[in-house]
Amino acid sequence: MSSGSDNLRELAQEVVREARNAGASEADALILEEEAFSVTVRLGEVETLKESISRTLRLRVFDGKRTAASQTSDLTPAVVRQLVAETVEMARRTSEDPSSGLPDASLFASTFPDLELLDPEWDALSPADRIAMARRAEAAAMAADPSIVNSEGGSFDYSRSRTVLANTFGFLGDYAGTAGSISAVPITQTDGAMQRDYWFSTSRRVSQLESPEAVGRRAAERALRRVGARKVKTCEAAIVFDPLTARGLMGHLFQAVAGDAIYRRGSFLVDRLGSPVAAPSISVLDNALLKGGLGSSPFDDEGVPSQTTRVIDRGTLGNYLHSAYTARKLGSRPTGNGARTGAGSMTVGPSNFYLEPGTHSPDEIIANTKSGLYVFEMIGSGVNLVNGDYSRGAAGLWIENGKLTYPVHEITISGNLKEMLQSVDMIGNDLLFMGNIASPTVRIPRMVISGE
Repeated sequence: MSSGSDNLRELAQEVVREARNAGASEADALILEEEAFSVTVRLGEVETLKESISRTLRLRVFDGKRTAASQTSDLTPAVVRQLVAETVEMARRTSEDPSSGLPDASLFASTFPDLELLDPEWDALSPADRIAMARRAEAAAMAADPSIVNSEGGSFDYSRSRTVLANTFGFLGDYAGTAGSISAVPITQTDGAMQRDYWFSTSRRVSQLESPEAVGRRAAERALRRVGARKVKTCEAAIVFDPLTARGLMGHLFQAVAGDAIYRRGSFLVDRLGSPVAAPSISVLDNALLKGGLGSSPFDDEGVPSQTTRVIDRGTLGNYLHSAYTARKLGSRPTGNGARTGAGSMTVGPSNFYLEPGTHSPDEIIANTKSGLYVFEMIGSGVNLVNGDYSRGAAGLWIENGKLTYPVHEITISGNLKEMLQSVDMIGNDLLFMGNIASPTVRIPRMVISGE
């Protein structure tokens, strides 16, 4: 077996042939190759610098309705053969599961759309250029205000990856992608009190990144607006989630519509297909075909073609998201959301999961809020997906008569996700992708704020 980069397709095919020869009834092999560069600069000096090239094989084998999964980063022939043999033996020792198995043969992707995931312009950036971009981001943050006296650094990260998948049905597909990011984390000191915040920009394309200077200035603005933060008295008021914190709500929603939570009956959205579950203004998509999307791919980690799934359509729950396994458990069809875990097993993962933007600008949403909290940071993970109960620490800016007034910290906001989704009354036009889960600004007219 060869582990050379140009032979990854052949290697994946050899692995599934080896599994078949070892007695597996079905098998698939996913190989991920990644070239990565990462640098962090603190106070102008390089603090960490990493360059790496890695290859990982993630293998699933089936013995009838029994299954086992494994992974290795050593692709030498002897190691791979031993891994295959041991995984097949593990499968024989597990209990049967009627829902296990590869997707049905009719479901595999046969065409591979160009989703503009690869940008060769990254190659034009030398290591010195990349280090300079991290320095420039930090320097811009430090220069923004005299009270910014320290920093947790400026960073530049880049990766180029290639994914190859083969299985015993004869499916063979691969795709490559690039992504990079710039970030800065400044620290302010005023009257002995320190505040920190951050900003980052990420994209598959160099041309779509914010400049290092813009990233640094935005990070500084975010840190400076925390100065003088105080608590507020416990009350009920409107909550305006900025795009970064609103994407946290979308993350909880994704978990609630993922097929594994549904078949385990661990979601407040069990048995709600076709029912209104959110305000009529809310439409949520999982779109793996978004050009240049950070979560886009021509097929999922099982070879099922990527698609656009309308999860919530104008408030009505239209679809759960499935791998082949969860689809079988629930008598449905895979939605192209099969995702490998680090151990090689399959779960349900998002592609580009987002709330469709509304028509209101963020300034308009704030101006239409008489009293409430503009939230820019969430802390902790106090969410019960079974019943929807929601309680998390927060920081933000108090809104009074439509204006941002003073910073607020050390509070908790609480409610119930079922009621929160149904009561959303304003959605921003500022959809922001800083990962594969995204949202615009969102206002919920009434939640409990626990403070003093």
